[in-house]
Order: sequence, then structure tokens, then C-alpha cells
Amino acid sequence: SERPSLRRAINATGVILHTGLGRAPLSEAAAAAIQEVAEHYCGLELDLASGTRGSRLDHVEGLIREITGCDESAVVNNNAGAVLLTLNALAREREVIVSRGELVEIGGSFRIPDIITASGARIREVGTTNRTHIEDYKRAISAETALILVVHESNYRVRGFTASVELSELVELGGNAGIPVAHDLGGGVLVDLKRWGLPHEPVAAASLAAGVDVVTFSGDKVLGGPQCGIIAGGAERVERIRANPMMRALRCDKLILAGLEATLRQYRQDATDLPAAHPVLGMMTATAEEVAGRAARLMDALHQDVVIHLRPETEACTSQVGSGAMPLEELSSSAVALSPDFCTAEFLARTLRCDQAAVVGRIHRDQLLLDMRTVRDDEIAAIAAALLRAMGALR
Repeated sequence: SERPSLRRAINATGVILHTGLGRAPLSEAAAAAIQEVAEHYCGLELDLASGTRGSRLDHVEGLIREITGCDESAVVNNNAGAVLLTLNALAREREVIVSRGELVEIGGSFRIPDIITASGARIREVGTTNRTHIEDYKRAISAETALILVVHESNYRVRGFTASVELSELVELGGNAGIPVAHDLGGGVLVDLKRWGLPHEPVAAASLAAGVDVVTFSGDKVLGGPQCGIIAGGAERVERIRANPMMRALRCDKLILAGLEATLRQYRQDATDLPAAHPVLGMMTATAEEVAGRAARLMDALHQDVVIHLRPETEACTSQVGSGAMPLEELSSSAVALSPDFCTAEFLARTLRCDQAAVVGRIHRDQLLLDMRTVRDDEIAAIAAALLRAMGALR
């Protein structure tokens, strides 16, 4: 039968949150929850206890409140939508103050200045690319100011002669001036990653505890759920956001909400046990020894013809989290490096991508690397079989 266009692939690139490959793979619990509501009717907007109309956000709001400490929340299609909706609801036809050092662009040419303009708000830039001070914000405040926007530098870092303003200072400034502060967190970190020896990334609960009025973040990055954007904060601001007409245009369907609810429930367990049930955290926290063991098992599974003609070797390499998370952090990893004697590495890579298993690796120094940090244990046999099929197709 004809293959579907959108089908499963094996990620051997070493990029955990690979946008081209769909970002976060869901947990078994999230996938099961999605399948359950996909195959059956569900109480999406029906309160099953009372039989009256309910809100689709009820299914996740309590969990978001429990995890982040917010008063209220909303969920939309993605974080760009969350930022757009927040700005339109809180700052339309007025000014939004933002540091020039935070006017980010991420993949797909998504730019903060463009989102601010599209929301109907006016941008008020302060500071410079590398240095912004509290006095810059103070001088920018006027009767036209509706919001102070803080944007996490998710996919880059500025080093050297730099200065930025602490979140607590902006919260104090905003409070004194009666101006809300919104924090675009980007990647959606709900627990401190330092407990696993990873670099610190801002945690949603910490921003809200610092006094930020509204935070926005992605559901399909480090959080590990389906694609969505989460808005959390104080009741007054979030109620205005939820009442905005754009909310209906950006709302999520039952599949997204089911997957998100199941993912958020996993954060109730002890953080020590979370990586075992959470594929993204599992890949991020896997030790170098565990990944090397996976590479060794792939080597053992290879057919002798593959060994002779693709000349595989295991070698140390580095992986990345991807999708703007921890841009400077490299995770120690192991790869099976292939050096075919009958074609180029690029041609072999294309053949594997087009194989029924859709194995996606990366080219490095004229070799095809299969980085095992992002390969599941149950995918090793499929990769070995794909390599043998590639041999037959190319020779």
C-alpha cells in the first residue's frame, strides 16, 4: 500500500527536540490518552457530573495551577499564539516595552517584533543589543505603556560586555507603575534541570513566584507534551486573555488537551522518577555510558556485508537538546559512524531517509553519523535492517 506522507521516522541526528522531526516524542501515557479520545466521544465541553456545559480548559487548568502556582491559565495552539493572544488582550493599540537584546528570531523567521506588530500593540525598544539597564525601562514608561515584555534568550546567548535587568527589578518597577509584566519563557521548563546536572533554564513556577503577571511557554519542547502554548498567571490578566475573541481562533482540540493532561499528570510523581516515563527528559539525562551501550548493541546487530562495505565505527560525539533549549550545551554522546566504500555519505543518508524505516542521521566530515542518544532501544534492529536494505539498493 502507498506510504502516508506523514509517517514515523527514526531520529539518529542527536538533536532531541528536532523541529523537522516533530519535536517532543510523547510518553506512553500521553499517546494512550490521545488514542482514547480519538477513537471515542469524550466530555470535552460537557461536565459529566452535572450534565451542563463546561470549558475544555477545565481538563488541564487544575494541573497547570498545581505545577506552576498560577491563579488561572489558558492553552492555545503554540507559544507564538500564546504571545500573540497575550499582547492583543493586554496591550492592543498601546506600547509594549522590550529590551533590544531580547528581540529574538527563532526557526521559521518567527520574530518578536513581528508578533508585537501583528497583535496590534506598538513596540517600545529599550537598551542596546548587549546592555540594558533598569533606567532604560524607567525612561520608556509613559501613559501609553500597557506591558513590559521579558523574552527568554532561548536559542542564543550574548557574552562579554553585557548587562541585563533582573526579573525581580522589572516586577518591582511594573508594580510601582501599575504596569503588568509578561515573561515569554519559550521552552516550557516545569522542573529545575540542574537536579540532573543540566544548565539552568527558567522555570515557569519561579517566574510567577517572582511576581510576573503572565508567563507563556511551549508544551512540545522540554515540557514533553503535544504542540501547544500555555498561558499562566494572575486571575485578572488571564481572564482578559480568555475573553479575547482570538482565544477561539487559537484554541486546542480534544487530542491536544488529552495529551497535555496526561503529560502534566506525570509531573506529580517524584522528579527522580520522571525521566523513566518522560522521553525528552530520558534522552536529556541519559549517561554517556548508557548511550555508548546502545551504540555497541547496534554494532553487534549489523550484518557482515554492512560491516564490510559501510565500515562502521563507534565514536564519541556531542548531541543537542534543540528547538532553542540550552543552545550552548552539548551532551556527551556516542555515534555509529558510517564510511561507505561504494557511494558518498550524502547518498547513503538520502537512501536511509527514504527507506521504510525513515532513518535520519547527520553528516560530519564525510561520514554519516547515527547518534544513539536519540535512538530508542527498540529501534536498533530496525536501523540494522535499514542499513542492509540500503546495501541492496545501492550496490
